[in-house]
Amino acid sequence: MNNTLKRIAALASLCIKGPGGKIGILYCFIVLALNLVEIQLALKMISWNKDFYSALEKYDARAALWQIGIFGLITLASASQFLIASYIRQLVQIRWRTTLTQASLERWFSNKAYWHLNTDENSPLDNPDQRISEDCRIFVDRLTGKGLDLFTGLVGLTTYSALLWKLSAFPIAFTLFGTEIVIEHYLVWAAPVYVLISSGLTHWMGAPLMKLNVIQQHREADMRFALARLRESKEAVALENGEKAEREIIDRRYKRILENWRHRINREFILGIFTRPYYMTVLRIPLFLAFPAYLTGYVALGGLMQLGSAFTRLVTTLSWFIFSYKELAELSATANRLASFMNQAEAVGKQPSPLVEIISPDDRLHIHDLTVRNPSGQNLLHIPELIVRPGEAVWIDGPSGIGKSTLLKALSGIWPHCDGQVALPSGKTLFLPQKAYLPLGNLAECVAYPDKPDNVERIRQLLKSVGLTCPRHETQLEQAAELGSDYRLSGGEQQRLMIARILATRPEWVFLDEATSSLDAQAEEQLYRLLRTSLPDTGFIVIAHREPKGLGEYRHIDLWNKPRHPMQDELAAAAA
Repeated sequence: MNNTLKRIAALASLCIKGPGGKIGILYCFIVLALNLVEIQLALKMISWNKDFYSALEKYDARAALWQIGIFGLITLASASQFLIASYIRQLVQIRWRTTLTQASLERWFSNKAYWHLNTDENSPLDNPDQRISEDCRIFVDRLTGKGLDLFTGLVGLTTYSALLWKLSAFPIAFTLFGTEIVIEHYLVWAAPVYVLISSGLTHWMGAPLMKLNVIQQHREADMRFALARLRESKEAVALENGEKAEREIIDRRYKRILENWRHRINREFILGIFTRPYYMTVLRIPLFLAFPAYLTGYVALGGLMQLGSAFTRLVTTLSWFIFSYKELAELSATANRLASFMNQAEAVGKQPSPLVEIISPDDRLHIHDLTVRNPSGQNLLHIPELIVRPGEAVWIDGPSGIGKSTLLKALSGIWPHCDGQVALPSGKTLFLPQKAYLPLGNLAECVAYPDKPDNVERIRQLLKSVGLTCPRHETQLEQAAELGSDYRLSGGEQQRLMIARILATRPEWVFLDEATSSLDAQAEEQLYRLLRTSLPDTGFIVIAHREPKGLGEYRHIDLWNKPRHPMQDELAAAAA
């Protein structure tokens, strides 16, 4: 519990210290002030109960009608207070959710945490998209809701207790085991005892719901991920007639949802055995407890209703824990998940890397004593020494699975399972994987990625130069693509688009991993020639099974028919 409270406090501190946090605090004070107005209106309503029922008891129609008018005014004021407070509360939620989301994204993108945590087999992180999009919303909603309600409840508790103490200035007397017992102001003592017993039963019956809620959200997110993955891979599934297999995968995940869902509804049923009768009787129990005072003549009918109303307000305030139990359980689970996500993402940048990366002193690519391993620790490649000059092209060829793609990941700094030293040139570098990445947006934004398109006409000419001249490409150039769209480009067209991206961004160094594998040999040669003529001073590191004809002179590193550590002799001979 202490750890949970610390996490809630830490996340709340992030919200307050972020942009707009101080204005959010000001809004919270306004809401609290409005909630204090609500308490005053509640006191007016308690007094109204006495006056109205006293008028009824006396058959005073005029006084009763007058009280109905007062009731309308109190209701109007109460409704206005509620709507204004709710509106301002939601303004706070917008500001704080924005701050918390930005903080989550900052940690997610810093030091490429989105890559490291998703590829680490030992990482307990699951469904980071849910942490960022859903948990930030839930946390802020529950924090601003239950946090402000708690403060208001404490003020209301003091106010209603003082009022009930004043109104219940009479004792209750009874005999227990031959001893006469007299309890002064017994309604004031009955309220906390009644609620304390009820709260204890609620917690005892509902405690397992916290864990079940966390599990349910995990499994729901797992199913969403499976459906999203099917959407992304729809072509492959359709070509391989994989509908039955995909349906089984989704059905398995849904069965896991149902399994936990049944546990949840069973636990909610057990909790409801107590909470539902409690909700139904909480407004009547006060009258039953105050009834002895009415029968003994301490209070009239109006006084009885006033006592009942005051007792109800006190019990309702004390019952905040019972009424809010599910939301508090959700706040606790959400805070733990969100804090865990942020801590893991932040810890990525603090982990020391065994690979030493420095800026090259002579604008050449230097690799010294680099060892690349797979996640299980098995050595893939060892490079004793390699130097690549600006404008030079290097073709690395070898069998699949030998670690060529992993080498590029190590050079880019995103592969943690390596050590040695890499000196990268200070110029702009571009790493392109075999599978092209098409960001959400239009075709111009895709070509200029990760920069912004500053000259659409130039991009139009670049698309033509790489062979993308279809009328639909012209339409997609400035028209935003729908969510998840692949622009309806074939694999070859997507790789042509990546060549256009190189031409648009004009990097000093380009690292290509099978970036033309979907093209025929003639088209590949034409595009390589286009790259070399357009970027004569750019260095190219090309991983491919085919010779990169069109790049001009290149250095060839052949990894075929080599042992598991094949590069020592080859690279030593090829080092400049």
